[in-house]
Amino acid sequence: MLLYLHIPFCHRVCPYCSFYKHTPGATPIGAFVEALAREARQRIPRLDEQPRTIYLGGGTPSMLSPRHLEQLFGTLHDLLDFPALDEVTFEANPATFDAKKAALFRHLGVTRVSLGIQSFAPHVLKTLGREHTPEQAAESVAILRHAGIPEINIDLMFSIPGQSESDWHQSLAQAARLNPDHISAYNLTYEEDTAFFESLQRGEVTESEDTNADLFHLASNFLTSAGFDHYETSNYAKPGCHSSHNRGYWRGEDYLGLGPSAVSTINGIRTRNIADTAKFTSMIGTIGHATAESETLTPDARRIERIALGLRTTAGIPLDLLTADARLRAQTLQDENLARISNNRLTLVHNGRALVDPIAAELI
Repeated sequence: MLLYLHIPFCHRVCPYCSFYKHTPGATPIGAFVEALAREARQRIPRLDEQPRTIYLGGGTPSMLSPRHLEQLFGTLHDLLDFPALDEVTFEANPATFDAKKAALFRHLGVTRVSLGIQSFAPHVLKTLGREHTPEQAAESVAILRHAGIPEINIDLMFSIPGQSESDWHQSLAQAARLNPDHISAYNLTYEEDTAFFESLQRGEVTESEDTNADLFHLASNFLTSAGFDHYETSNYAKPGCHSSHNRGYWRGEDYLGLGPSAVSTINGIRTRNIADTAKFTSMIGTIGHATAESETLTPDARRIERIALGLRTTAGIPLDLLTADARLRAQTLQDENLARISNNRLTLVHNGRALVDPIAAELI
């Protein structure tokens, strides 16, 4: 069982991000934190088992004030046995914390901070609408280390408009020099309801599958040579530093999501909270929940998800998830040196790792 808490606030909305988020505006952050804590008090005790990980994402969780962080984590400590947790991950923007706040993260029980750096090239950061500078990004890693945060992840992104291969290589090199425990290297995707998607629709920017593949392999070759294990399509870790929370998602574990827009999947039932912070806050206070959607997942739907997610990892998927026709296609993938079949499991290799989405679509 995994636990996710969604903090929707951002100082500014990045043009590529499709997650539910907004500037604080007229939404009182204090009222939201109280509602989130109340939802935790209502839903966590009903679980059949204690979550083994916590992940606070967004949005920008590190925007919360020390008082609000202490209030929220105080509730979580009341409900959960923190020493028994595998990891507690907290997403942070380099421009939103200092040494004192980083020390508070550690005091509250955070064991892993995921830094949304995205690039170390100033012009690329400007394109992405990021608030921090490359210097602030590097300093933030040092601050977290000094605060005693056990594990640090750096998020990077490639195939950004105006980003050259040299820009990408330099960002990878700078990230590696900071010696993080984990690096996530994401291919930019043009999601609906984002400014980048609108630019794509207007023809102001273009996508290139060849460029995506080239930059993917550049990252894989560089980071594995630097001692990182490329254990999932977009994720690289030093030994012993794989993300336990994310691995749970990829393995199909149940998870509880709290906060506006958060999704839960428990015992085959998937629910989604309303994607509106003001309405979320009101509903928690009046009717005791903020569920807007609910569905029972069929066995086939769960099978399809396990294929799509499992193929992203070096663990691969059991062949028994595939239909007879899909198994024949899997054999062809092995013949084409895109996959490996061993011990009744299918794992993507070489160029197959860069083609995970179309391959998954074929096998589903």
